[in-house]
Amino acid sequence: MRKTFTLLSLLLASGAGAAAAADEIPRTPNGKPDFTGRYDIRSLTPFERRPERGEELVLSPEEAAEVEAAQVRRVLAGDADSSPDRPPPEKGAFIDSQSYNYAWFDPGHTMFQLDGKYRTSILTNPRNGRMPPLTEEAQKNRGSLPRFIWMNDDGTAWWLESGDTPFDSPETMVLGVRCIYQPGASIPIRTISYNNLKTLVQTDDYLMIHVEWMHWTRVVRIDSEHSPAAYQSYSGDSVGRWEGDTLVVETTNFRREAAPRMLHGRKSAGVPRGAMKVTERFSPIDGQSLLYQFEVEDEEYTASYGGEMPWPRTDQYNYEYACHEGNYSMLGQLRGARQLEKEWIAAGKPVKGGE
Repeated sequence: MRKTFTLLSLLLASGAGAAAAADEIPRTPNGKPDFTGRYDIRSLTPFERRPERGEELVLSPEEAAEVEAAQVRRVLAGDADSSPDRPPPEKGAFIDSQSYNYAWFDPGHTMFQLDGKYRTSILTNPRNGRMPPLTEEAQKNRGSLPRFIWMNDDGTAWWLESGDTPFDSPETMVLGVRCIYQPGASIPIRTISYNNLKTLVQTDDYLMIHVEWMHWTRVVRIDSEHSPAAYQSYSGDSVGRWEGDTLVVETTNFRREAAPRMLHGRKSAGVPRGAMKVTERFSPIDGQSLLYQFEVEDEEYTASYGGEMPWPRTDQYNYEYACHEGNYSMLGQLRGARQLEKEWIAAGKPVKGGE
């Protein structure tokens, strides 16, 4: 984590201009914009818009200043010493907010601006800045399991009765817990709670996007063809083309288990996932930042969705995301599941199949 800001800087807004002057844009020998560099995309601007904002695209400077001031208060409160005498959380309680001290989080300290105006959300399509609903078929396939199984649990081994397998082994747990892949940080790219650096390396034929969270690297082939559908990756197969000074990247061939909001366990295993295509656009704003835009066509949703945000350059370097080293979270969940199963069986509760 990189807390290099002061309380004063927490109150300063960062912005992005509209159009870049041609002589401001770094270019490669072939005349294309050169995106090579490091970018820090931290921002307090939310991915989805608050429902009460409706179709309002922008915030006033006063509203943005209050959001940023609230972050100052949150940082100060979160960095305060924890009482060693505090009681444990109640059984089955939502514990995500107690998983780390706030010092571990680094979501940014300002809201971003585009065209000199603060945005209410990264999402701009649909017009209300909210994710479209899932299709009826997608809702049916995903069953009734919670979005993240290790949260919002009731403190029992309920899976023994339902026949689900969320904690049978590391292989039945989501990719994030297994320290393999983080969809939200990788494609389409969005701001997350920490590790928001991206490193780009560009040649005439390739664009490499190195994602700090999970230390994941995407390679975009420029002016190429997509691989056959059988060749799949967690972050898909990316092919780019130039449209003026904008690099347009189309990505298909996603592995099903890397899709956003996929769940653990038997209810998601073997369920065919709808096709997904992500179109990203990288455009220069000026010599110090670029505009990132994305559009997602996903058969599991009733409509496409998309958004945009600036990527400011930084002199910071990506940290190694050494998640595998001492992955106590995954081990703790597996040990806890075995204990809950013992309690469930000892209480004589039903086990599917009589196992």
